[in-house]
Amino acid sequence: MTTTRLDAPGLLDRLDQLADLLIDTVDGGASVGFLAPLDRPEAVAWWRGRAAAVAAGQLAVWAAQDGDRVVGTVGLAFPDKPNSRHRAELVKLMVHRDTRGKGLGRTLLTTAEQAAVAAGVTLLHLDTETDSPAEHLYRTAGWTRAGVIPGYAADPAGVLRPTTLYYKQVASG
Repeated sequence: MTTTRLDAPGLLDRLDQLADLLIDTVDGGASVGFLAPLDRPEAVAWWRGRAAAVAAGQLAVWAAQDGDRVVGTVGLAFPDKPNSRHRAELVKLMVHRDTRGKGLGRTLLTTAEQAAVAAGVTLLHLDTETDSPAEHLYRTAGWTRAGVIPGYAADPAGVLRPTTLYYKQVASG
């Protein structure tokens, strides 16, 4: 398994595989911003829409591949305001259901954290569905729970669920 940072052309080259991963993630019940069932054109369009942000340096995306198949992703979204350039948001940490339980989520998380430090970022933040399996990963990786917002986002079935906010200081300012 290899993990590669995607440039905009690399992201566009992998649109179908990235869409497959997103569809699998939503079908598996993960709250990543989409309702089920997520159709292929919508998944492809969403990923295609990320290419401009990647090209502009506002978004960094890593893809984990098992051979030619994308089985995981993680992203860092960088703010554009002068007073927030020390932080980034961890986004779309996804691992294909048939690849879970093998440490890939931790590998992707570590990859993003190390890249953040290399980019001069000192603070990361994220949100995730409260009581989701992802919470265990973040807690055991040293992330701090900041609080819970009730009814913040709908899960793939359309039911409003609470969201937990986390942060992690990855380097000293």
